[in-house]
Amino acid sequence: MQKTMQLGSDRAYDILRSEHQPLDAIFAPKSIAVIGASQREGSVGRTVLWNLISHPFGGTVFPVNPKHHSVLGIKTYPNIAAVPEPVDLAIVITPASTVPGVIGECVDAGVKGAIVLSAGFKEIGTTGAELEQQVLQQVRRGKMRLIGPNCLGVMNPHTGLNATFAHGMALPGKVGFISQSGALCTAILDWSFRENVGFSAFISIGSMLDVGWGDLIYYLGDDPHTESIVIYMESIGDARSFLSAAREVALTKPIIVIKAGRTAAAAKAAASHTGALAGSDAVFDAALRRCGVLRVKSISELFDMAEVLAKQPRPKGPRLTIVTNAGGPGVLATDALITDGGELAELSPETYAALNELLPPQWSHNNPIDILGDADPMRYAKALEIVAKDPNSDGLLVILTPQAMTDPTQSAYKVKSLARIGKPILASWMGDADVEAGAEILNQASIPTFPFPDTAAHVFNYMWRYNYNLRALYETPVLPEGVDTSDRTIAKTIIQTARETGRTLLTEVESKQILAAYGIPTVTTQVATSAAEAVRLAEEIGYPVVLKVYSKTITHKTDVDGVHLNLRDAKAVREAYDAIALSVSTKVGANHFAGVTVQPMINLKNSYELILGSSIDAQFGPVLLFGTGGQLVEVFQDRALGLPPLNTTLARRMMEQTRIYKALQGVRGRKAVNLEALEQLLVRFSQVVVEQRLIKEIDINPLLVKAEGIDENSLVALDARIVLHDLDITEAQLPKLAIRPYPTQYVSSWTTRNGMQVTIRPIRPEDEPLMIKLHHTLSEESVFFRYFHLIKLSQRIAHERLTRLCFIDYGREMALVVDYENPETGEHEVLAVGRLSKLHGTSEAEFAILVSDRYQCQGLGTELLKRLLEVGRDEQLRLISAEILTENSAMQRVCEKLGFRIYPTVDAAVVRAEIKVAGER
Repeated sequence: MQKTMQLGSDRAYDILRSEHQPLDAIFAPKSIAVIGASQREGSVGRTVLWNLISHPFGGTVFPVNPKHHSVLGIKTYPNIAAVPEPVDLAIVITPASTVPGVIGECVDAGVKGAIVLSAGFKEIGTTGAELEQQVLQQVRRGKMRLIGPNCLGVMNPHTGLNATFAHGMALPGKVGFISQSGALCTAILDWSFRENVGFSAFISIGSMLDVGWGDLIYYLGDDPHTESIVIYMESIGDARSFLSAAREVALTKPIIVIKAGRTAAAAKAAASHTGALAGSDAVFDAALRRCGVLRVKSISELFDMAEVLAKQPRPKGPRLTIVTNAGGPGVLATDALITDGGELAELSPETYAALNELLPPQWSHNNPIDILGDADPMRYAKALEIVAKDPNSDGLLVILTPQAMTDPTQSAYKVKSLARIGKPILASWMGDADVEAGAEILNQASIPTFPFPDTAAHVFNYMWRYNYNLRALYETPVLPEGVDTSDRTIAKTIIQTARETGRTLLTEVESKQILAAYGIPTVTTQVATSAAEAVRLAEEIGYPVVLKVYSKTITHKTDVDGVHLNLRDAKAVREAYDAIALSVSTKVGANHFAGVTVQPMINLKNSYELILGSSIDAQFGPVLLFGTGGQLVEVFQDRALGLPPLNTTLARRMMEQTRIYKALQGVRGRKAVNLEALEQLLVRFSQVVVEQRLIKEIDINPLLVKAEGIDENSLVALDARIVLHDLDITEAQLPKLAIRPYPTQYVSSWTTRNGMQVTIRPIRPEDEPLMIKLHHTLSEESVFFRYFHLIKLSQRIAHERLTRLCFIDYGREMALVVDYENPETGEHEVLAVGRLSKLHGTSEAEFAILVSDRYQCQGLGTELLKRLLEVGRDEQLRLISAEILTENSAMQRVCEKLGFRIYPTVDAAVVRAEIKVAGER
């Protein structure tokens, strides 16, 4: 019975998918209808038809135009219903007002995909936006996928498909290009001919009415011809879909983005052009960091980085070693490197000594390594061999200037032998005709060359930043202590009580109570409604104390002189109370004064004031902020943004992006603060934002942190402010998180057949060590029945593989683990895992189950499958399926018991289990 509990093949989540791709109808159609095909010279309808028939894609083209019997010598049809064969793709080139009707006819005819080239939709205003919604309603009636409207079309250079009105066909290559601007597509196409750049796909996405960034990133992620994806973006659209797809695909293929709208003026221009509003640029940067995507600033950088990341390994850090035969270019490269956040590698003693033996005495004796103007090819090669071995270096830049004794071509031959050193190597062969041959030799050896060294240094900075962001997806975070024990009920009650009294602003006391419920330390805060009571509380707390205005309407206390610090006796407390009452009455009215809060005056010696906050972004929903706090927070502008939910790794990433982080690590004789505790606090704060969705704004300013071990107040929220959403907002109207949070609704206890108490819950990134232990318990039979072939243990527990399986997007897939806590040792063990993986662009999913050999026959597989079906219903899935080995009859019986139907497949050794879960969406 051991092997019967292993269900499903590795296709559910271990390999890229291609057999369930609805977008194949658009990128690999067998038949195309051109609706609006025209005979008129210069028209879009004629150009598209000509492009299709002059670049054969292996299929049939049907022109549709009720006014003509033929177009370009090809028989036409009055409408899509009259086309005698099934149509995969319809290209629509009719006036905007007719498009809803045309798409409706296509849906009725069973057309699988459409590209709407027509303009006149939301980019022109309300009327066009209404037309778009009519088109979408028609699309949703069937299973059609639609690109556009208002786009140039798509090309698949590897098949010869040119479904655009561009003048020319892109060259075949390995770069998938997606653009929101059709005009930019034509410019890039012209540029690509001059530069001999090829594409695996060339896509103008238009208004993204249906098919969006996420769909196309998934598609290109599965495409074997695509090695990197480059994107020109004006608006993010469905942020959750983009981030979900990008995070998954970026693990295997570089995604490089250039986004218009960095400045307010540019954002306004983008909105008028695409009819979409641009979100905050800083938040967009944070979102890309979160999913491992690289953002560049120019079109040239877009393709430079696609080439470089395809040719060279990623640097492990920001330290660059520069080898040059001229001092000036080395200085230029250094300036560019340092200005943009990179570092010069510090030469190790061994490297220094070896260079001393090799080079003339006049060499620079430092990095950049000036090997002097008389350097011959052999000196270049040997110097690079030496520095390549230096453990302090993360990458190499070799610069050559054509001097009298320089041989650019032979030097390139010597350098190219180092192309596979395990570190990135970039080159700048400066000059014109004299260096062309050498530069070409290096390029052919996969060593990217640049005409100027500062450009190369800039590219290196992009490379290490890209790797830095990507590593956040691979690193296994630590689950902070106490995160699961937060008292959500207290926080929810406080919020509901405030709303019932008509308030959207919480008091400082209420705000701190919510923080405390999530394990965030807060300073003792007592309310006094008279001077005498303030004195009494001060004496209980102990002098010195702080008095702050207590109000249910005032958001910023300092604006009304509502904060008095370092009060050392009763007289000072009385005077402060009266002064605050008078100031509030004078500035905003006595009805805004409800007393004061009395708090201990915390010793600020060796401390730092931080800010931790959250607000709502129009595109990405709740956004987190961390940085230097205090009264001058707006002046210093030292902050990092991130998207919730956080784990410990992501929390540390936010901290590392600020200038204050260097001080927090210890500086000028001060000890470091407890960075691990600060990480955990950020994660808990993220939980507040994720779980209490009625919170619109929340600030902890200042969050006081001190060097470790000074006193019990080394990490404490001194002040807090929470603003709720408007009272009339509904649950459905609340902003959604751009990244789906941990689904706590699927956490519950269960008892196995032999009486073991376990918890069945969604998988977490922190579960990687437990998953390693699970795989150590599997027999060869279990492995074979789960994956349909034997996979070595070292492959199954490889960090990169398990990271992808543990750090999942809960919107794309759900993995439930059976977690057993040993009552004697407190150690946890994963006994089984069940996974439900959605198929891209469909309402279907595949499932797979894996049970430890020691715990089979305890009902774990059946219970996991039941729960995965519940998830499928919640997610409005239409169909759930799996493939099972024919001989695994016991597992087939489990499926049949739960309502699955079993079907034979073309492979006699495999059967398919299917169940319809919900109706069509």
